[in-house]
Amino acid sequence: MTEMTRPAGAAPEAAVQPYPEVVERVIGRAGKPLGWMWDRGFRFLFVLDALSLFASMVLINLARFGWTWPTYPRSHYWIGFGIATGIHLTVNYFAGLYEREPRLGYRPWLPRVAVATGIAVALDGLAAVLSDRYLMPRLNLGVLLVVASLWLTANRTISRYLANRRNGPSRLLLVGHGEAAELAERHFADANEATVVGAVERTSELFDRVNATDATDVLLLDLSAFESAFPEPLTALDLEGVGVHQRVSARETLLGLQSVREIAGMPFTRMRTHAMASHQLRLKRLFDIVVVVASAPIVLPVVALLALYVRIVAGSPVLFRQTRVGLRGRRFDVVKFRTMVRNAEENGAQFSTTGDPRVVPALRWMRSTRADELPQLWNVLRGEMSLVGPRPERPEMILMIEQDVAGYARRHELPPGITGFAQINGRYETDAAFKLGYDLQYLVNWSIVLDIQILLRTVWVVLSRRV
Repeated sequence: MTEMTRPAGAAPEAAVQPYPEVVERVIGRAGKPLGWMWDRGFRFLFVLDALSLFASMVLINLARFGWTWPTYPRSHYWIGFGIATGIHLTVNYFAGLYEREPRLGYRPWLPRVAVATGIAVALDGLAAVLSDRYLMPRLNLGVLLVVASLWLTANRTISRYLANRRNGPSRLLLVGHGEAAELAERHFADANEATVVGAVERTSELFDRVNATDATDVLLLDLSAFESAFPEPLTALDLEGVGVHQRVSARETLLGLQSVREIAGMPFTRMRTHAMASHQLRLKRLFDIVVVVASAPIVLPVVALLALYVRIVAGSPVLFRQTRVGLRGRRFDVVKFRTMVRNAEENGAQFSTTGDPRVVPALRWMRSTRADELPQLWNVLRGEMSLVGPRPERPEMILMIEQDVAGYARRHELPPGITGFAQINGRYETDAAFKLGYDLQYLVNWSIVLDIQILLRTVWVVLSRRV
């Protein structure tokens, strides 16, 4: 197979350089340190938004009170504005407002910014109630919602304009048969957002053609193209920063697609072939820590009583450790209560089954209620697992499954969980291909609300002992 690495420093033949030579030289020299900072999460929009938010609060106060601000000294307002700015930036980050935009079919900024600003303004008010210290006059909060939403949207509109001006239109490679490619090319002929740089019918040539044309985006024109290109080379292209999109026809619409976008009059959806965004992973991690710490006073006594029960019924060892594969293929030792007889796998690794004779009879209820998984809260605290996610599998099992289930490794693009979407919808004996479908559905639709829903439904699974 061809090495799936794009040429270093490759540039389009018609590279766009609209800035004066001095500016281009400065940008070139700053490229390396800026790239290092970008890879570690820094965005210029952080600074621009911070200045815009703080300035908004000051200007609103000046518009209301002039230069003489009531009740408190100026220092009180400066501190309050600073705290409120920090709250807004934090909400913006976890709302994904600092993630890299796709070059094709980006969504309008104002609705997303307005929602994030609304949440932040509500938190400003909550902080005032909890601390008995208003961060700003109360009527200012309503005005801030409007002003900050418009100002932060303007920041992103200008940033998008400058990026498009420097980078030029997207370079689009079409994947599909002749007539479909010709029809798509006619639609893109008058589009300023993208330039069609070629077309390919066989997906086996896709990666080489992307390199040859230096395409920034790939558009799959039918589902057969997707089926032959998944998981490779689509996953590799995504890792290299190439946008992957699927044209949506009337047939695909019947599948219930919700995030359909448009460019040059053509409906399409962006293929999310890679992992969760960095802000989502950090928000998920924060949620895990909060839930585990908050539930510790209840969970710790339960774990102690279960450990004592296992010791009495099955003897030692109480805990069972086993190597599993986690996020990005990293291996770790998962911790569980031992519910099987000693040396249960002396003949090698094997899948557990319903009514498995290796399970200690008095501990069978712990498996059916998933109570044997509770020690894995330690793995969650260590960052090796999450509360919700695909169940971690053993390395030798993964090797067996990957031979039969294409794309199975994509489960490792998010942290493994104590419970998951596949666990509340499937059974122990559910086929691995079906479980993968649940896991990928969870991956592309992840939200805090979904995690909460899965945790609550897990309670029902536990109480009903559904396995």
